[in-house]
Amino acid sequence: MEWIVSHPGRLDMFLASQNLFPSRAKAQQAIEEGLVEVNDEVLRKPAQRLQEGDSVRFRGPTAEVHDLVIKPIDLNLDILYEDDRCFVLNKPSGTSVHPGAGTQPKEPTILHGIAYLFSKRAIPFDGDSVLAHRLDKGTTGCLLIAKEAEAHALLQKQFEERTIEKQYLALVVGAPSPAAAVIDAPVGRSTTHRTKMAILGAATPREAQTTYRTLAMSPRKDASLLLCTLHTGRTHQVRVHLSSIGHPILGDDTYTSPQSEMVTQDLAIQNLCLHAWKLTFISPADTVRHTITAPLPLAFRTVLQRMGIEFSP
Repeated sequence: MEWIVSHPGRLDMFLASQNLFPSRAKAQQAIEEGLVEVNDEVLRKPAQRLQEGDSVRFRGPTAEVHDLVIKPIDLNLDILYEDDRCFVLNKPSGTSVHPGAGTQPKEPTILHGIAYLFSKRAIPFDGDSVLAHRLDKGTTGCLLIAKEAEAHALLQKQFEERTIEKQYLALVVGAPSPAAAVIDAPVGRSTTHRTKMAILGAATPREAQTTYRTLAMSPRKDASLLLCTLHTGRTHQVRVHLSSIGHPILGDDTYTSPQSEMVTQDLAIQNLCLHAWKLTFISPADTVRHTITAPLPLAFRTVLQRMGIEFSP
């Protein structure tokens, strides 16, 4: 579960005020156990001071989420890879990965679909030990799932140590110059728009690096297909970075420009044109390095065709 802080105060008092724990002592215990993140960083000090605009996420079990919300639902999820300890899903667009501040109480999420897959395989389901990482609601592609707690810890360690390779395909407005570059700019929660991330005017920004390379360009040069490699995993990182250099992702209604809004509207783009294309990781099942590729969804391919952009994976 995730919240945006509206008033400064102590971390433990903030959590206690969300009616998530029966007492402030329980909130303090959760913090000390490393179950709470502030601006994507685990903090273990209950007295930590929060500022307006900070993002607070609780990653432990709660009665509300696990007993009432995460029920098995068949979402017809496409499995790209599976072994005894993990699998990779091809996440569809428009579905949140987990319940949170932006989802409705009964809205199905990817976690519901995972619970269904676990039930079909007779695997015990624990919502806190399955998601090795996350994707934005509008993003499609490779999502790594652990089948048990130990595998979850091993996979998350690879993300923390940045040994997992993440490659995204992004369709952006315009033609970036240079055609390839590294964007090295810290990202943090916006101090003026609480649901957005930012580079300038950000609360507690953290280092973030994205490498992009232009793969193809539309004949009119009004859009380009980029291959983006994420070296860090900040919230909305690739969307913020590409927007910061003047080339927002088409279909993004949060990080936009007048030009990207015009092209998105002209082409009637309904989905975020951002796809988690390739994921390379070491599976805890065989300690072998695997590279999984998610095919481009139909909506993305249709937009490429309309723009006259050819892409041969």
